[in-house]
Amino acid sequence: MAEKIKHIVITGPESTGKTELARGLAEHYQTTWVPEYARNYVENLGRPYTRDDVETIARHQLLQEKEFQAKAQNGFLFFDTWLIITKIWFEVVYGECPDWIKEHISQSHIDLFLVCDTDLPWIPDSVRENGGEKRDELMDMYCREIESFGFPYAIVSGTGEARLNNALKFLYEKL
Repeated sequence: MAEKIKHIVITGPESTGKTELARGLAEHYQTTWVPEYARNYVENLGRPYTRDDVETIARHQLLQEKEFQAKAQNGFLFFDTWLIITKIWFEVVYGECPDWIKEHISQSHIDLFLVCDTDLPWIPDSVRENGGEKRDELMDMYCREIESFGFPYAIVSGTGEARLNNALKFLYEKL
């Protein structure tokens, strides 16, 4: 019988340490993590992204989910962002979200969302567009969205090793 893999999504506003946390948790549990696809895609576009690009990103995220599921070990698969962010991205930028994304989210089994707090400084780069107070607004949106789908979540704060330890504590408590 195949081992039940727990799906843990690392999410949160821009520049809150999602990638570092996903990588650190995967290393701790000696498993793999699904990297963020949107960043690389948008960085290499050579033009402003469009609604079709965001939908392409969402579809690729689903393909990555299947690909990395087969590589997961020791009972865990970590995601550096997921479709919740894509759904909100659609709604904030385009005022709506394709139904298929909402349906996929509602049919998914995520064991826990770890929402990265905005207690880390926002560092601008070529693809980030939501610094300042917008980060707090987006964090509230992510938490409300996660709640609306009935997924469990915890807000992870702290810097450096403390952030990783706080995330590990939530995993031990909630799973």
